[in-house]
Amino acid sequence: MRGGSVAVVGGSIAGCATALAVSRGGAGKVTVFERADAQLRDRGVGIALHNDRYVELESAGYVAADMPWAPLTRRVWTVRDGDAEHGRAVGEQPFPFRAYNWGSLWSELRRRVPEDVDYRSETRIEAVEPDSDGVTLRLPGGRSERFDAVVGADGYRSVVREAMFPELRPTYAGYLGWRGTSADVADLPSDGNDAHNVVFPGGHCMIYRIPDGVGGHRLNWVLYTVPPAHLDVDLSTPTSLPPGGATEELTAYLRALVADNFPPYWAARVLRTPAETTLIQPIYDLEVPQFTSGRMLLVGDAASVARPHIGGGSVKALQDATALEAAAVAGGSWKEVMEAYDTARGPVGSAMVALARRMGSAQVENTPDWSAMRQPEFEAWWGAQNSGSDRSSGFGGHSLKRP
Repeated sequence: MRGGSVAVVGGSIAGCATALAVSRGGAGKVTVFERADAQLRDRGVGIALHNDRYVELESAGYVAADMPWAPLTRRVWTVRDGDAEHGRAVGEQPFPFRAYNWGSLWSELRRRVPEDVDYRSETRIEAVEPDSDGVTLRLPGGRSERFDAVVGADGYRSVVREAMFPELRPTYAGYLGWRGTSADVADLPSDGNDAHNVVFPGGHCMIYRIPDGVGGHRLNWVLYTVPPAHLDVDLSTPTSLPPGGATEELTAYLRALVADNFPPYWAARVLRTPAETTLIQPIYDLEVPQFTSGRMLLVGDAASVARPHIGGGSVKALQDATALEAAAVAGGSWKEVMEAYDTARGPVGSAMVALARRMGSAQVENTPDWSAMRQPEFEAWWGAQNSGSDRSSGFGGHSLKRP
């Protein structure tokens, strides 16, 4: 990689981290192609980093203490209990996470991208054409540019992955995530340091506080459930439904679900969320045979898509970049770089997808009788999802130190 030219397709969190990685790895020319305009980075949805994974990523130089975050210490799983304002807790667990605002975390990473990186917003890649010792990117207007290597950091609808594996597509998991954020953070329980999972037959809703990027906080929530068959919503093709993109019938169904199944306090918080800050993200799975092919490689959701229940999506993207930097520094040839990166990250991606599927089954597709659950039953249920996991791999992501 030393002295070579590298294109990074995708300029979000994964793309910015990758640009930093290949620059540190010795690339002579780095170009980032981001199809969206810069203002799209104002998205305010929440993400979280496990404290242990944060320490590893901070040591590697990809996150820093001055990036705005909010502490989370405990997660409380709550079921509706008659008219009880906050419902009844069915289980509690330690939750050592740092909550971030997607937009502000992206902004901090974007600021850390070296100035000599050519970052191009509103630039769409129409085709990716590999050859024996490089890759050509086709741009609008008949233009093209050739690079020594191309990194796909362009998410679950990756054009780079399509060039590597033309027949491979993300698979719809059968349910969706309805997300929202609001300024409704006054009088949160436990001073806002708890994450709350409101549970109901056929799903759950995770609610927690995130920074707003300007010194305050917002309430972030995501509700997972299977949409009813009669709504006839075709989500088999990878897509998302931005604010205003959902049908009125689907929105009405989700609002009724909240009103009927949430404790009054949490129902009000969700139902008061402005429509312009809500969106729907269908949930998908994806595994790739390998993370590299010739001079092409994948990071983040372009490589593997794990359902978000494991709390490790952004962690994986940042760790992929960290592993790529290490492979680039150590590798004496492109072949060595590619092989080392694939060896380091391929098994991690597969393990995270498998764990996320188990959690999705337990938490959405085959939910228990929440009303009969107490702490002992909760701990047994939670342990079954994490069977085969250990302290270095599982909920919250995979330890970088694990071989």
